Amino acid sequence: MKSILPIGVALAILLVPGLAPGQEVEGVSVCRKCHIDQAESWAQTSHAKAFESLKPKVKAAAKQKGKLDPDKDYTTDAACIGCHTTGFGKPGGFSAATPASEHKNLAVVGCESCHGAGSKFRVEHGNAEERWKTGKGETARDVLVKLGQNFDYKTACATCHLNYEGSGFAGAHPPFKVFTPALDPKYAFDYDKEVLRSGPGTGVHEHFKLKNVFMGEPVPAIRDQLQADAKDPD
Repeated sequence: MKSILPIGVALAILLVPGLAPGQEVEGVSVCRKCHIDQAESWAQTSHAKAFESLKPKVKAAAKQKGKLDPDKDYTTDAACIGCHTTGFGKPGGFSAATPASEHKNLAVVGCESCHGAGSKFRVEHGNAEERWKTGKGETARDVLVKLGQNFDYKTACATCHLNYEGSGFAGAHPPFKVFTPALDPKYAFDYDKEVLRSGPGTGVHEHFKLKNVFMGEPVPAIRDQLQADAKDPD
């Protein structure tokens, strides 16, 4: 089955990293409680509006070019919603039964699409910051990995953006995305370039200075470059 939109087609069961036991997707509203600056910036990105593109008559010209039906509602198509929502197929994630009242929380490509389902590691974030504030030192970053936080952003992006034949991504699999560089060069995806573009209209929220509450490996390969130009949070 064909998907729609450049953001991809792979099922979200691959998009969201593996879950620690008992871990669930919580949605943007939970992340926002602590990461207000990031959430407000993310809300202006294309990822925040990804689900809207699946609706009838939205981006009609692009759909026609990709030989899709611009009048069709793709918001219940499993081949599409995996890459246009958060946590599809995972505990707590988006599903066909998700009420409209929760769409702003889960019918988006939200925080956990890149960072992993957060019900476990977000608790450790709070605990670690408290230890750091009270002079008890930093926390080993691998603790977060054991609790399900993802630091391999490149693979998380590729799961959707490079899910087409000939992309070079080893994880590409049917159903392949429709919107590829062969259809239009604008659909080419360069992770190293795109992850540095942030703010309104891009896919990534603006980058803010981190407090170095955590230490050690794994460190995202792009971290130092992002932090060099990061803003101070409000």
